[in-house]
Amino acid sequence: MGNSAVRMALVRIAVFSDVHANLPALEAVLEFVEGLAVDHVLCLGDLVGYGPHPREVIALVREKNVPCVLGGTDVRVIFPVPGPKKSPETEAALAWTREQLGEEEKAFLRTLPPMRKLQTPFGRAKAFHGRPDDPEARFPLFESEAALQPLLEPLRASLVLTGGGHVPVFRALTRGYLLDPGSVGLTLGGEPGADLAVLTVTPEGVQSRIYKIPYDYAQTAFDIQAWGLPERIAQVVRTGRPLASED
Repeated sequence: MGNSAVRMALVRIAVFSDVHANLPALEAVLEFVEGLAVDHVLCLGDLVGYGPHPREVIALVREKNVPCVLGGTDVRVIFPVPGPKKSPETEAALAWTREQLGEEEKAFLRTLPPMRKLQTPFGRAKAFHGRPDDPEARFPLFESEAALQPLLEPLRASLVLTGGGHVPVFRALTRGYLLDPGSVGLTLGGEPGADLAVLTVTPEGVQSRIYKIPYDYAQTAFDIQAWGLPERIAQVVRTGRPLASED
């Protein structure tokens, strides 16, 4: 079998999400991915918000040409969003982020599509943040397959990739697979580090390996404090655990 046929029969995809302006975490993930034999890299949004390095994260994503989708926090930063406010700490972090970003960086965020599509050996993959029609909403990852059908059927995808949960989840469904890769910059999985999922896709199905990539989270926490961002964010970065009810 030729090399081209092998590539068609097996595709590896590195998927990450929710960077949240955490440059050391993003650098560690991209360095790790460079050491893997992957065919595609996808970021499922929330490049900015909460963390102390919004400009630097955008610059690195652009430098590396990482395909991204628009995240819910990205939306909050660049577009006026009606509706209920987040917590005071979250609103303070978002306001700070808006002040830090220049027009060129905001314009880049506005170019991010709400969804990306990818053809794989197992079928079509669709990637977005939150829900297909709302990047700020949470995808109901743990609902029954019957309850998920109204969301999944219109997508007509064998592999659904969604961000925003901040905890890695991979589910094999009757007609396909569902993945949330967790969070690079603000994981809530119970230990500090950056979450990364690597999918191996063949015509027979999809396998997922979830990595916890170590990085200098103490530096990120220090930078959060140095910029006067809420201490609660620094504590989440240090512990990998939520400290209060979700925003």
